[in-house]
Amino acid sequence: MTRTIEDLPPAVRSRYPYRSRFVAVNGRRMHYIDEGPPDAPPVLLLHGNPAWGYLWRDAVPPLLAAGLRVVVPDQIGFGLSEKPHTHAVHTLDNHSANIVALIDHLDLRGATFVCHDWGGPTGLGALLTRPHRAAAVAVMSTWAWTTPSSDFHRSVLPWRLMHAPLVGPYLLGTRAAMPGRGMYLSVVDRKHFAEQSQEAYTSVLDDPDERTLTWTWPRSIPIGLPGDTTAARFRWLEDGVRALRLPSTVIWGREDEVFPSDVFAARWHEIWPHAEGTHLVTGRHFLQEDSGTGIGHLLADFATRAAHAPGAAR
Repeated sequence: MTRTIEDLPPAVRSRYPYRSRFVAVNGRRMHYIDEGPPDAPPVLLLHGNPAWGYLWRDAVPPLLAAGLRVVVPDQIGFGLSEKPHTHAVHTLDNHSANIVALIDHLDLRGATFVCHDWGGPTGLGALLTRPHRAAAVAVMSTWAWTTPSSDFHRSVLPWRLMHAPLVGPYLLGTRAAMPGRGMYLSVVDRKHFAEQSQEAYTSVLDDPDERTLTWTWPRSIPIGLPGDTTAARFRWLEDGVRALRLPSTVIWGREDEVFPSDVFAARWHEIWPHAEGTHLVTGRHFLQEDSGTGIGHLLADFATRAAHAPGAAR
């Protein structure tokens, strides 16, 4: 059954008061919102695991107030988009292709790509496939290379244990550890998150059969082992982003322990010496939960300047 924002709990709807839209991308049903003037410079907000567009709710109003168009898709497998059970659907190439299909369908031009978590590898892959559609790029708590992988992801407890063949599907699939305990531990103000946000993430992943991506996607993170399946993909990504000459900015949670800023934000500045930032805000890995409005203002200023820069795509 297709659900829309209107079908969600009242408290969730009140904090994400936008119209649900759907588009077929590569044979799958993708949910997204598209707000603001249709001819305004577009800002594409991309989330990761196990979030959905709701993560950006506090960033959207400042962008709209700046006169920008805001497009926020739910990645296939999350939110109100279709949630395929087949693991083969959830490759990085397929998820990037889904984003390409969306931006082609909407004919986005001069877009600012905003990439958080898995929105990085997927969104940057889409940007490299359609570079003529991009005006600028912002990265937040994400990466696009094989090494150094995070100490968090190399650790046996809890990360590699959670993604073991039997333990992973049980904890992340059956027990919903990622949208539950995982997100709760990855914000600064946990009391506020539990009261204001937790339901928004668990309510859209309430069926264990729909949580496939929460435990299959993390297995795509290369951690330097012979069994890494995406190392070649990440080498391609790094080569591609190093060649980009777009206006760029780096925004990071100062308390992020998954991708610590002193390693990962610094790596982005090594790749893009021209990048603005690092703009440090209060926040762990899901920094939008603690500093969404401030992030929205940073992005509004950045996207507006990028849209009016000489030579910007129109």
